[in-house]
Amino acid sequence: MNIALIAHDKKKDDLIEFVIAYLPIFKEHTLFATGTTGLRVAEATGLDVHRFQSGPLGGDQQIGAMIAQNKLDLVIFFRDPLTAQPHEPDVSALLRLSDVYMVPLATNMGTAEVLLRGLSEDYLDWRELKRATGGEAE
Repeated sequence: MNIALIAHDKKKDDLIEFVIAYLPIFKEHTLFATGTTGLRVAEATGLDVHRFQSGPLGGDQQIGAMIAQNKLDLVIFFRDPLTAQPHEPDVSALLRLSDVYMVPLATNMGTAEVLLRGLSEDYLDWRELKRATGGEAE
């Protein structure tokens, strides 16, 4: 499955710890990430991460485009709800696209853990079927 990893600056360390904790699962999938997040995850884990621009420079929109093209199966986006983000409209658009195209989205560690455990038990296989059939938004 194709998994996107995104984290606001104050949440990058949390995301790296999360990926390390679930490394055996992440190794089995194709990873995409915004710029700095992807670099830090790759350096900390040795995983191959396809990197886009940083979020404020269009990385969130690039990931959103992948969602709209039905090329992503899961998004893990550790958001910082206590700090104003200058690119908040891009963040909102990404969240909206995840809802429109029914792509599971975790915005915190608790939800990410539930989704990854489901992924490891093959509970998200419907995403592969949806992608294979070119599933359109309703």
